[in-house]
Formats: sequence, structure tokens, C-alpha cells
Amino acid sequence: MSQSPLAPLIPPRLKNDCFALPPGVDWTPVDAALELLRANLSCVVETQEVAVADALGLVLAQNAAARRSNPPAANSAVDGYGFAHAATSDGPQVLPLADGRAAAGRPFSGRVPVGTAIRILTGAILPEGVDTVVLEEDTTSDGQRVAFHGPIKKQSNTRKAGEDVTAGEVVLPSGHRLRPADLALLSAVGISQVTVYRQLRMGVLSTGDEVAAASDEALLDNSRIYDANRPMLLAMACRWNHVPVDLGHVGDDRAALAGRLDRAVPQVDVIFTSGGASAGDEDHVSALLQEAGVLQSWRIAVKPGRPLALGLWQGVPVIGLPGNPVAAFVCALVFGRPVLSVLAGEGWQEPTGFMVPAAFEKNKRAGRREYLRARLTPQGHAEVFRSEGSGRIRSISWASGLVELGDGARQVVPGDLVRFLPYASFGL
Repeated sequence: MSQSPLAPLIPPRLKNDCFALPPGVDWTPVDAALELLRANLSCVVETQEVAVADALGLVLAQNAAARRSNPPAANSAVDGYGFAHAATSDGPQVLPLADGRAAAGRPFSGRVPVGTAIRILTGAILPEGVDTVVLEEDTTSDGQRVAFHGPIKKQSNTRKAGEDVTAGEVVLPSGHRLRPADLALLSAVGISQVTVYRQLRMGVLSTGDEVAAASDEALLDNSRIYDANRPMLLAMACRWNHVPVDLGHVGDDRAALAGRLDRAVPQVDVIFTSGGASAGDEDHVSALLQEAGVLQSWRIAVKPGRPLALGLWQGVPVIGLPGNPVAAFVCALVFGRPVLSVLAGEGWQEPTGFMVPAAFEKNKRAGRREYLRARLTPQGHAEVFRSEGSGRIRSISWASGLVELGDGARQVVPGDLVRFLPYASFGL
């Protein structure tokens, strides 16, 4: 009697106060903001079972344990001749050859007598009586005998059963996002199905009367700007292996914004908005979340950036990014990426940086952490974009990463070591 498939596991919803800052907090240091997010967020997507062949980019929801060892049996690492080491010694060796041979997928069925050798090919299971292999290039054979120089170390040119992976061993942990090499590992140890999290659906919504889609019509209206944030954030969703959901653009109309969010709720697991995250008259994202009683307005001690509007709309997390594309880009990398990773079941992701010599000068004041758009010179030094202005959208395309300067004051001169965070370390 076949068993019915298990129903997907649905994680609990986030708490309404998951974005709440401690009482009395005004300006929030970057590390404190990240730690609060890390502590209060959790996975929001259910699990499903898929074939390994279809699992690229998905996140494991359970540990993957080997169904069998790799290699499953002791085998030859080279083409050559196999024999029992005990029958050999120093100096010239001449051994008679057994009838037949051992090849990958075509094992030798008999036992090789002590003092006899057998022709063996790469990947072939070691026949009974064989524990050592001599490389073909180190031998001479007339088809009936094989000659080589000893001593040959015992178990030379052989692979032990399970020397890579043993049966039952956890090869990949829950929370791991599967890469092409992982699919090879899973297949090699006999795993054909894995339990994974469903892909996170990331909705992206642009706001503001001043924002327009790129078109010839908008080109003639200098009072409006093209929507750079929405294509950027949707592309980020793709690169991070989430499902991008384009929620379009809403002008400065609070009712229209509420309606768009209402319609988005069944389609998405998280919503990223750009613009309207501050506290001005036309900042409708934060005002709407405030009216619903779910707003947490964060003033982050970061440059570029600062305002983040966070809340839950009918249980769906809403992350309100700054409208400035450079600030939205940096905040999406620093704050958005780890948030999305947790919601998707992958766990907290931190960028890996490294220290390189500076190819610039900078007098930084204390108070805010700064992220400078930067790239490496051919000599491996970090150069920064010619202007720090957060309106310079070209800078994020020109750069290949960010230089991170800590919260305190610092005077940087050429040659000083600075921390460089390549875009690749953010998954881009």
C-alpha cells in the first residue's frame, strides 16, 4: 500500500513586532540593525520535494544524508596492474598475469592468487586478492607477465571504499542553497529527491509622482525621472534565486497604494518598495504603514541611505527602501539581502570582505558607517568613484564592490588598508 505524499510544512507567520526597535532608540548603528533583524526574522515559505535535477538554486529544508558511500567499493585510481602487496619486495619484480581483466562497470569475478597480477583499468573495483596497483607507465608486459621495479607502497593507486563520503553521512546541511557542484555530490551518493523550500516571491513596487517608466513620452518631461529602482530590485531578486514579482508603480495616492498592497498580498512573501520611506508629506509608504499601526521607522546610521520603513501588511513583510537609487542599492545589499535569505530559509548571509590598499584619500567623520562605491585597480588597490553624491547612479554600475568604512572617524590616505566588499560577496 503506497503512502500518500506528506503535506508541505508551513512555517509560522512573523510576529507583528518583529521590526520593533528597543525603547529609546533613535539613530540605529548598522550592526545593531542587522542583529535585530537576524534575531527577529524567520523563514516564511513552505517546503516541497523535488528531483535533484530540478533543485538548482533552491534551499535545502532538511539535511541531505548519503544513501551509500562514495566510492561504494575500493577501486583503482589508474590504468595498470593490480596484485597483493605481500607478494612483492624491493628490486625488479616479475608477476604472471591472471586471465581476464577488471574494468569500470565490469568487475573481475574471481580471486587473484597471491603472486599473480591482473590487468586493471581506472575506476574498476579491486578484485579479491588485490590491494595495490602499479601504474601502467611504470611496467613492461608481454601479455602473460608484467615487470616493474619495487618497492611499491601498499595500496598505491587505489581508492578506499567511502574515502570521500560514507553512507549515512550528512553531505549538505539544511539551509544550503544548491549549486551545480552540489547536484553532482547528491547524485553521487544516491540522492535523487530532496526536500527544499519553495522559492521566495519578492514583490517590488515603485512609488512617487515624479517616477516614470522609460519611454519617449517621459523623455520630454524633465519634471519626472525614470524608474531605475524597480528593474534593479527585480534583477536582484533573480540573482538571489528568488521569484521576482513586478508590482508596478503607484503615484502619491495613499488609497491607490493601499489597494496595490492588498492585491499583492496573495502573490508575494515579501514586498520591497522604493520611495516614500521617510517622514515627509509625500512619503506615503511610511504614512500608510503608520495608519495601519504596523510602521517601524528606522533611521540607520549609514551613508548612503538612512531611512528604512518596515512593517507587516496583512502579515507580509514590507521593506521600504529610500527612493534614491544609490541608497536603495546599498540598503538592498546591506540589509535586504540577509533579510531575504532568512525569509527564504537559507539563514543569515553576510558578505565576505578582504583588506586591500586604498588608492584614494578620505576624511571621514564619526557617526555613520559609510559605503563607498569602489573597484580594484590592476594592482589590487581600491579606487572609489570620483564623487560620493548619492545621486550619481553611474557609480553603482562603474563599481565592482563597496569599500566599508566603520562608524568612527577615520583619515584614509593612499596605501592604508580598507575593507573591500565585492558585489559577488553579496550574491551579485
